[in-house]
Amino acid sequence: MLRILLLLVLGLTLARTAAADVDVVLETELGDIHVRVFEDRAPVSAADFLRYVDEGRYAGAGFYRTVSPGNDNGSPVISVIQGGLLDEAIALPPVAHETTEETGILHTNGVVSLARGEPGSGGGAAFFICIGDQPALDFGGTRNPDKQGFAAFGRVVRGMDVVKAIHERETASESDDPYTAGQILAEPVRIIAARRIN
Repeated sequence: MLRILLLLVLGLTLARTAAADVDVVLETELGDIHVRVFEDRAPVSAADFLRYVDEGRYAGAGFYRTVSPGNDNGSPVISVIQGGLLDEAIALPPVAHETTEETGILHTNGVVSLARGEPGSGGGAAFFICIGDQPALDFGGTRNPDKQGFAAFGRVVRGMDVVKAIHERETASESDDPYTAGQILAEPVRIIAARRIN
């Protein structure tokens, strides 16, 4: 009887967790990227990303930056693609910073996270996708001097081939910012539409 009760509780817990996840498709010029958004684990970051999706703010947005060991100007080196709004005029205010220590979502292959400068300056206007495991981006990691890491909120569940194709695109040689020199795509990969699929 106890075993049946434990199995029932475990089943309900898993069902509740799965129900809290939201799947989003980003339709890009190179194909679809399916992202599972973890609303329960990263409520602030996930809600902000989903607000951009639900309000149609990603239509006409794009992926515009690709960072790899060959062009990274930070330390330690990472591999990511960055996307989001191409028109900052429609950006929403930034949200509070959720660390990986709070959420438990680490920057492993395919994880999606909010870009930021100072803690609390990030939001759905700019996000990135990890290519390979990137522990330097977690809380306590040394990518940022403040060691607060970035706010991970989801994971690519289908379309990593598209992510990698974007990562391999040609970059422009010039940049106004030495930190992003050699990382800005010569032509952004446009996001045609973004929508929930569950």
